[in-house]
Amino acid sequence: MVFEGLFARTRNGDRAAEATPQLQPTVTRPTIGLALGGGAARGFAHIGVMRKLLEHGIVPDVIVGTSIGAVVGGCYAAKEMDNLETWARTLTVRGILGYLDISLAGSGLIGGGHLANRLETGLKDTRIDDLPIRFAAIATEFNTGHEIWLTRGRLSEALRASYALPGIFPPVLIGGRWLVDGALVNPVPVSAARALGARLVIAVNLNADLFGRGTIIASHGSDESDAVNVPAKSNGIRGMFKGERTLRRQFMGRRGRPGLPTVMVEAFNVMQDRITRARLAGDPPDVLISPRLGTVGWFEFHRAAEAIQIGMDATEKSIDAVNEAVTALSQPSNGGN
Repeated sequence: MVFEGLFARTRNGDRAAEATPQLQPTVTRPTIGLALGGGAARGFAHIGVMRKLLEHGIVPDVIVGTSIGAVVGGCYAAKEMDNLETWARTLTVRGILGYLDISLAGSGLIGGGHLANRLETGLKDTRIDDLPIRFAAIATEFNTGHEIWLTRGRLSEALRASYALPGIFPPVLIGGRWLVDGALVNPVPVSAARALGARLVIAVNLNADLFGRGTIIASHGSDESDAVNVPAKSNGIRGMFKGERTLRRQFMGRRGRPGLPTVMVEAFNVMQDRITRARLAGDPPDVLISPRLGTVGWFEFHRAAEAIQIGMDATEKSIDAVNEAVTALSQPSNGGN
């Protein structure tokens, strides 16, 4: 009888254990931040990157962008990325020229009004303060070199300041500071994403595919194949009136001697590449996505569909690394118990 009672209590205890649901610990994923780098037309790859991340359930809590990275990230935060992608895919060479409001008297070759109007049409009076996620556009105060994080105010103005490539677009006055392109100081803003609360940072570097750049040529000099540099002749007043038409033709590039915009952009590209290497080495992201965009020129905005696909392909190759980082940085939680 004693043993029967003991066995009965044991069986009853087993049934009670089976009837009582076991509490399974939940997992809290880390706060995810995106650091979207600059790169002009190559920046449409950011659209593909974000599409693929969202497809795999990777939803950002923080987005920080520089230049075109700020534009794509800001449009996503404002729920305007669909419209941005539709516009980008319809761009043609002729259509791009229509946005080049050449300014011979301002502080940039392009006034930027046409592009600004396009941004304001979609974003209207959207303020960074009201976005559903944390967002910052990186800009540079040109006379001090300060790195400026635009975290409040009108979104369209912040994006204009972030992509104001010196010499191409005029500086933008915001809060009493004249601001230009953020790539001068922080081309891929990993540090800003972390400062805004991101535990896991996914960075996108648009210029990692520029192989063979930045090496040392130890011995070089002139030879017989060099063309003799002859100053161009002035066409006088008539040439002044043709200036805008000439600038429009040359802006997209031409064979032979590089024009002023090409020289400025390539010099900026070299500088941005060096700064990017240094900053990523000092503050590396948890995952770095590097779309292979070396064949896409800075002003080839008409190749948006190609750039978007390259961004998607690069992200698909990196998605395992992203998921591994999410898992490694996730924290178990028992619902506060």
